[in-house]
Amino acid sequence: MRLTLSRLDPFSVMKISFMLSVAIAIAGVVVTAALWMMLQGMGVFSTINTTLNELAQSANQGSSINVLEILSFGRVLSLAIALGVANVILMTAIATLTAVIYNICAALVGGFSSTFTDI
Repeated sequence: MRLTLSRLDPFSVMKISFMLSVAIAIAGVVVTAALWMMLQGMGVFSTINTTLNELAQSANQGSSINVLEILSFGRVLSLAIALGVANVILMTAIATLTAVIYNICAALVGGFSSTFTDI
């Protein structure tokens, strides 16, 4: 059996790509939160604090540095959510545009052909 994919509906591509990109964004936020909690639990941030403060003291700078103020859980999670939203918008737009471009190319050359056999 020989089949040809001659057209993709841009609206259905947009719906599917939106749902997949939302799932990827949610997974990204969950992974970011889990990674931050794991690093906090392992004491990585306190070790970085200690190292940076020792370097500042050896350079004769009287200021102390607190990494947890810069990389707080809320700030890191907010950045992950913002990147997830941007990713959803971009992935949906790019997938829809790709479907439109495919339809134009398929109209010119006939589409994607494949052969299926029954075993």
